[in-house]
Amino acid sequence: MGTSVRRRTAGAPGRRTGVAVGQGIAALLAAAGLLVTAVPAAHAGTTPDAPAASGTTPGSGTDTPSLVTGLNEEVAASGTAADAARGHLKARKGRYHIADTSAKDLTSVGTTTGKGGKETVRLQQKYKGVEVLGGQYVVRMTKKDGKRAVTGTSGNYFTKLKLDTVTPRVSEKTAIERAVGAVAAKYSDGLLRAPAKGQKTAEADFKGTAGDVTILPQGTGVLTRHITVMGTDPADGSPVQQEVYIDGHSGFPVMQYSGIQTFGATNTAAGATQDAATPAPDATLPAGDELVVKGNGVRYNGQKVDINLYRDTKGALQMIDYGRRDADSPFEGPMIATYDARGREASSASGVWPVGVKYFQPATPELGEEYTNSGAVDAHWAAGKVYDYYKNHFGRKSLDGKDGFIYSLVGVVSNGRPYNNAFWDGQKMVYGQGGGDYRTFSADTDVVGHEMTHGVVQHTANLVYAGQSGAMNEALADYFGNAIDLEANGQSMDDPDAGLLGEDLCTTLGPRECALRDLNDGATTSKNFIGVTYGGDNGGVHLNSTIFSGALWDMRQDLGAELADQIVYRALSAYMTPLDGFTEGRAAVIAAAQELGATKAQLKVVKRSFDAHGIVPGWEKALGVDTDSLLSKVNINNTGVGAGGGKYAVSRSNEDGSEPYSVWLGNTSGKGQPQLVSANNGDYNVYADTDGKTVVWADYASDAVRIMARPVKGGLTKQVDGIGSNISGLVVDGDWVAYTATNPQYGVTNVRYVNMKTGERGLVDGGLPYRVSGLPSIRDGKIAYVALTPDTSGNPTLDVRVFDGATGTTTKMPVSDTVMGVGQTAITDDGVFWIEDDDATDTGKAAVRRANLDGSDAVTVTPEAGEGSLYAYTLTASDDAVTVTTAPPATWWANDTLMKLYQVAPDGKGGPQRVSCNRGEQAYGAADEGKRVLWLDGTTGYTDLVTRERPAGAC
Repeated sequence: MGTSVRRRTAGAPGRRTGVAVGQGIAALLAAAGLLVTAVPAAHAGTTPDAPAASGTTPGSGTDTPSLVTGLNEEVAASGTAADAARGHLKARKGRYHIADTSAKDLTSVGTTTGKGGKETVRLQQKYKGVEVLGGQYVVRMTKKDGKRAVTGTSGNYFTKLKLDTVTPRVSEKTAIERAVGAVAAKYSDGLLRAPAKGQKTAEADFKGTAGDVTILPQGTGVLTRHITVMGTDPADGSPVQQEVYIDGHSGFPVMQYSGIQTFGATNTAAGATQDAATPAPDATLPAGDELVVKGNGVRYNGQKVDINLYRDTKGALQMIDYGRRDADSPFEGPMIATYDARGREASSASGVWPVGVKYFQPATPELGEEYTNSGAVDAHWAAGKVYDYYKNHFGRKSLDGKDGFIYSLVGVVSNGRPYNNAFWDGQKMVYGQGGGDYRTFSADTDVVGHEMTHGVVQHTANLVYAGQSGAMNEALADYFGNAIDLEANGQSMDDPDAGLLGEDLCTTLGPRECALRDLNDGATTSKNFIGVTYGGDNGGVHLNSTIFSGALWDMRQDLGAELADQIVYRALSAYMTPLDGFTEGRAAVIAAAQELGATKAQLKVVKRSFDAHGIVPGWEKALGVDTDSLLSKVNINNTGVGAGGGKYAVSRSNEDGSEPYSVWLGNTSGKGQPQLVSANNGDYNVYADTDGKTVVWADYASDAVRIMARPVKGGLTKQVDGIGSNISGLVVDGDWVAYTATNPQYGVTNVRYVNMKTGERGLVDGGLPYRVSGLPSIRDGKIAYVALTPDTSGNPTLDVRVFDGATGTTTKMPVSDTVMGVGQTAITDDGVFWIEDDDATDTGKAAVRRANLDGSDAVTVTPEAGEGSLYAYTLTASDDAVTVTTAPPATWWANDTLMKLYQVAPDGKGGPQRVSCNRGEQAYGAADEGKRVLWLDGTTGYTDLVTRERPAGAC
């Protein structure tokens, strides 16, 4: 059996490809494949104007310390807190190494005040006026008795930035086009499918919007255009919103992550298909209205509760709660509003408001069964409990700390079916309607607390929702969501079910069987960390979250709820910054405990809690593999690997991931040193492939994508083709090159070929708008590919074809008449292999098929159902073996639900075997000679190029 860590979710992870997550302070960049090695920078110097603090932690990849504690340094009491904070940093340059402390390049994000005159100032780093992603520094101060003093600082300020220009060469139009292409590729399930009835083949479902120019803090800085791509996931109709960063010089999509924060780790993301203004009531209400009408309703659990309603000028009741406003200021303060979104698509409720959505409007103050079953009572009541928790325990006024209004949309669906999830989209909570095994997702208070806490995190540390920072975001949402649940429902920490989340959501299962996560599982440590790509849970935000939340929950059990909650909230609100990972999170919690006066015994408990979950400096080094490493820390995103003839070709960046990707060539045996084959021209050189004699790759430049080729034995590099838009699936064999080209005019893809000897170029399918082709492979001048073309009646049909470059003829392979989807092809001396999906009822499984080049002797290598069947996503093949990458859907995230490689003989005899038992994601398999296969592996927390000579067998 494979190693598995139970992370139950409410939905199924989709089939995705990508690269592995990383570690250290740049958790976001790491999750995108832009990995930053956690090599500590030199300690900040101690000079006469910068006396040594009682605790100084150096930053990683910066001269600015990541944490300074124990200060008592007086600053100007007059003026704003932000001015005082900047003045302190300016006066202590020897400690902080922040050259420009002007308001232009160190912008105030906000100041919060707390008990005892505490002030926390968050400052956003900019470079020449351009925002630096995750560059945020915090200054903590006290102000009392007419004096103000700095007590400490923390965060990430990147001192190594040095860019010649902050004006991108890539146009907005090109950046949007390439971002949309990158998202479309991410949300492909690996197969080419016929469009749904009534849908046009060329219909594009993703749209991009240009945001601000942004600097990624790698090395001396990477200038990017930030593009938000929205649309609908073709697999299940759920909304999509991807934040994509396009390199400003070359136009390559160097990073993307989801912009939604969900309760369950499903394949859903955020997005919108409609736009409407927020239908919020005016805060200044007409005189004479009943501001608060006392109502009541019954929660899902049968408890009768009091809730506040509002009667508008027409006498209609609405689910709006003004009851938490001060009696002497009735027109100022918080508002909690709950909207009826039943039957509305989730894609129309994320990032914007569904057109015409209205508040729930009960006929009487006594809410009937409809309001229980819809989840309205639970959502409205629990939102008030969350507000009360943050106000009573921490003095926090609403999610934004400024009594901002609280909005909940209840009852959304996905493709007209139950949407078993909930999310925070940056401005409101959205709860799925539920169905089947699940109730409406507002039915459990910890879900409501979880989603609303995402709003608190956004307005404090703003932990980026990817990789380790995203896992910490989820961990904090789980911690406070569960704490609120226990308090609101009178449940003790001693209850065996106290650590369960989502345990009340199921219609038939008991709490333990229903729960999506358990903070008391006692087993989730850093040893269970799973290196996973954006394709898997946004870099493991749910999958790895209980490593951190488990430590926090242990601390809560041992210290008691009140002290632990105060420590965690202080760490979140005054110490953590957007790119913090587990190690920085540990340091923040310990520092917050010290600040709050924890005793030595209590500090020992805090440290012990993190130690028990393996969160200690250098924890990542303990992650092991059963593979041979060819290149470690390649620091690349979504570029793949090619192999053939005993050689491999792969893109690679430098140690901190700041350089554009270059193509390296090496021996698959691991002997010798890899050599650089692409030019150092500032472009991104990606999608490399080799047949052992020639190396090809795509050079992404601001004006075009150029197809480049160079002999393995050395010689001149030449451009063999070029295109203005995205490409994928680049392959080479002998004189022939093929790749999939995106046609932005029609929104389709076509396989293009090049004969490097004669210069002949063309499209295998003629390239007409109603024809689609992709997923090519090549051997001896013959190109196999998947085609989607209309039949004589105009109905789209799927098949596999082989184009003979020498004769220009095309041969069809024997694909089933009931085929629903066809996947990657591979040509070997045994013929043509492909993936074929003929059954909609097998929840994602697909067969591997083979036929001779003339279409004869078709056989099934692995079946679509039954023994030996696989969740086939893509494949690669040598003359001796077929290696299949699987991407199984699952009801919970675990090691075995991630992408894994299986190998089978060309005739299918003996059935498939696991290639490797590594934990973590295995992507971009590339067959070499014999049974040797290479891939990009995420087990170590980095993206490593690894290989095995033969299958591991059973794991």
